[in-house]
Amino acid sequence: MKLTKAQYDEIAQFLGHVQPTRQSLRKLKEKFPSQSQSTLLSIFSQEYQKQIKRTHAKHHTAEAIETYYQRYLNGVMKNAAAPVLLELANEVDFAPSLMARIVLERFLQEKEAAIPSKTLINSMLRDPSQIPDGVLANQVYQPISAIGHEHEVLLREMLLEKNLSFIAEDQLRAKGYDKTPDFILEVPVAVEGHVIHWIESKASFGDESSHQAYLQDQFWSYWNRFGPGLVIYWYGFIEELDCHRERGILLKDCFPTDIVTLRHSTAQR
Repeated sequence: MKLTKAQYDEIAQFLGHVQPTRQSLRKLKEKFPSQSQSTLLSIFSQEYQKQIKRTHAKHHTAEAIETYYQRYLNGVMKNAAAPVLLELANEVDFAPSLMARIVLERFLQEKEAAIPSKTLINSMLRDPSQIPDGVLANQVYQPISAIGHEHEVLLREMLLEKNLSFIAEDQLRAKGYDKTPDFILEVPVAVEGHVIHWIESKASFGDESSHQAYLQDQFWSYWNRFGPGLVIYWYGFIEELDCHRERGILLKDCFPTDIVTLRHSTAQR
């Protein structure tokens, strides 16, 4: 969907007067019902990303971390089943996935009496069942899965808007595949001159340790089975990590605008 500059400015001005929280996203959809949800969510995500970068430092002071951790402990003591991390993140206008990281890191410091490695934290965030505390594992799973699902829905809507046929992850798993990307394109496309057979959505920032783990655990497996593909890190990534384009893994921080549909699919099924 294309917007006039006036339309975009109106949406951006509205977002400038509210905090980019989930509640604000609902207000945005109510305010601009004629705009597609995928367009609004994309603009919202960009503003959310800017806000996270602006406020990152204040949420990572020793005082803030300790406050969040104690509030988490108090919250789960009252009701372990309540979405404590999600509610805390929304209250202080912070990304739920980043709040989960802060609390998890503080928990591991206390348990291990040492600073946990980024590799360990990233591994537990990708698979919360590894967290050695059932309550915290469930609390971490809620924001990670919620925000991840939100961006998968966004990606699905964008593919539909572009009239691109695809097979979704749940369909692929039903066919017996174990490791699958979020979407396989039934007809491949070209993005910036590179052929793309599949797209993976990551509702996170692509730093070196997490990206290397994803390459090893997921992306190269997808490449071996389905051919070259695209990874979208919705919250950005370290530029130097986009170094495998020629081998067949492209990184973007948004849905590509210059998609060219190719004639025949060579993706394996």
